[in-house]
Amino acid sequence: MSPAEIAHRVSNVVQNGWEARFRLDPAVPAPDLSVQGTGLLTELDHSLEGRPYSKAADRLLSGQMRVFAKDDAPFPPHWNRDPKTGTQAPLSFGKGINYRHEAIVGDIKYLWEPNRHQELVTLAQAWRLTDDARYLDAIAGLLRSWLDECPYPYGVNWTSSLELGLRLVNWSFVWDLTGGLQSRLFDGEGGEALREDWLKSIYLHQDFIARHLSFHSSANNHILGEYLGLYVAGARWPLWAKSHQWRSLGREGFLREALLQTGRDGVNKEQAVYYQHEVMDMMILAGLLARAEEQDFPVEYWARLEAMCEFLAAIMDVGGNVPMIGDADDARIARLDPDQHSDPYKPLLAAGAILFDREDFAHKAGHMDDKTCWLLPNRPLPWPSARPPVTTFSEGGYYVLGHNLEQADEIRLVCDCAPLGYLSIAAHGHADALAFTLSAGGMEWLIDPGTFAYHTEKKWRDHFRSTLAHNTLCIDGLDQSVIGGNFMWMHKANASLVQFDAEAGLFEGEHDGYRRLADPVTHRRRIELDGPARVVTVTDFLECSEEHEVGLSFQLAEECTARIDKGEVLVGKAGQTIRIRCEDARLEPVILEGETDPPAGWISRRFDEKSAAPMIRWTGRVSRAQIRTVITIQEGARS
Repeated sequence: MSPAEIAHRVSNVVQNGWEARFRLDPAVPAPDLSVQGTGLLTELDHSLEGRPYSKAADRLLSGQMRVFAKDDAPFPPHWNRDPKTGTQAPLSFGKGINYRHEAIVGDIKYLWEPNRHQELVTLAQAWRLTDDARYLDAIAGLLRSWLDECPYPYGVNWTSSLELGLRLVNWSFVWDLTGGLQSRLFDGEGGEALREDWLKSIYLHQDFIARHLSFHSSANNHILGEYLGLYVAGARWPLWAKSHQWRSLGREGFLREALLQTGRDGVNKEQAVYYQHEVMDMMILAGLLARAEEQDFPVEYWARLEAMCEFLAAIMDVGGNVPMIGDADDARIARLDPDQHSDPYKPLLAAGAILFDREDFAHKAGHMDDKTCWLLPNRPLPWPSARPPVTTFSEGGYYVLGHNLEQADEIRLVCDCAPLGYLSIAAHGHADALAFTLSAGGMEWLIDPGTFAYHTEKKWRDHFRSTLAHNTLCIDGLDQSVIGGNFMWMHKANASLVQFDAEAGLFEGEHDGYRRLADPVTHRRRIELDGPARVVTVTDFLECSEEHEVGLSFQLAEECTARIDKGEVLVGKAGQTIRIRCEDARLEPVILEGETDPPAGWISRRFDEKSAAPMIRWTGRVSRAQIRTVITIQEGARS
């Protein structure tokens, strides 16, 4: 940490200790209910049908909800209990609770997720579309129970400003969908008390966030979510003297950070595709709010968002598959589709198609989804039309090699020559320099393994971030970059481009992650695609003086089968075949699947879920070398 960050963190510790001891709670003034705010979900799209929402809402009312991998979490939730482990978090001063300590709070991701109140949005959508009073009554009961069980500033729901910011966003949706100040939620004496207590908590949420913003090495997507919460709440509820101040802080801070955290080529600097999705989600919400207020963001903001759509469209294959590069936690900023497993990426492209009148984005999105209907009601997609994607993202460090891209028989490789991650701790990056993914005809063959775990299960957290888990080359069993904690890296590999020619089908890059060894090693990788021949050639160059143990890994998709035949590996899937042959006789192939000690042959499509999938790894001892691997894609691989 820099001296400034150390001073900042010491100051926070002192401030938190002072607040815990003396409880100097802010006075909450009476709201001015005559002031009108601006919301995001005020218009209803005529095409929306109530049936999927009432079905989702009825499942909640039956007593069950889904929280990540747990399908049968109780509903209503126990707001301070982790539904996965059953651990009851203490109702002590929130900023004094170590939410990273599993023995104290359980799996904090599972505890926090229901407290974001996306289920309240589902109930509100169901009520708006069906006028079924059961859903409105459920919202009132849930709000009352949360306000009673999570009093300011006690418990883990008063520790993370990001969680408060996202809760404010969802509360604003519920407020809009149920009718605002005229909502039947507030009928009668009990309803008036609910409105008074809810607004008081809204005020305290904003005050808390404004005093506990995530600066320095924590100023990644967290501070964006915090600023978004302040902006949305300040615009939706401009009911207090401080509202304009909070709204301005949120709006200006969000605009600044959104441009700072994303390169001009559209790649989010956290180097994690799922966080690209989350930041795009936030940018769409903030941008739509700015337009609703008739105080639009500058052209540069919208150009950056359009570039982000271009990057997403470029790495998405013709089958709609998106590489799982970097961390993913399955969070949704705006989960407006009742299907919790809905595609997180295509709605972003649908919104981009409408906002930027892009037929190619509409082609990749495929259809108008429910989430986009809520955010951009009664605005149809442009007529879809394919166009060649952007292939070079030099600032972000990703390069797309392809043959017949956007056609049914396409071959698409996404090559990673990117920085490890954002800021000093690179929290959400993986040790995957010079890795690549391969799909053919919209069918995944070589994939990124995903994430699986965050705060718990350190063994698996470290594995899914490791070099050996990715489609790259590992030296002496060591990661390219050195893990320093669940969200921290110490020594970081620096990757750099040597050459890229999309037309010639050539990518070449190198990294210095193994220069730290006693015998320094530079790894350079050249990937060549011969599209008409459907052949990919990977050449790994090692520059060193002594002999090292090499692990050359290729992680296959879960539906693949693999067998070794005379030193060559035959990979099958859906009646198709690819052949992988390493031409260095010093390396021997092995197929690993579902290994646990050490882990190997695993992928994670969703947070806290993993499944065995074959990994091919060539191992052996080599010194200075050129290791050539040839991948032949059988003619006719289709989605």
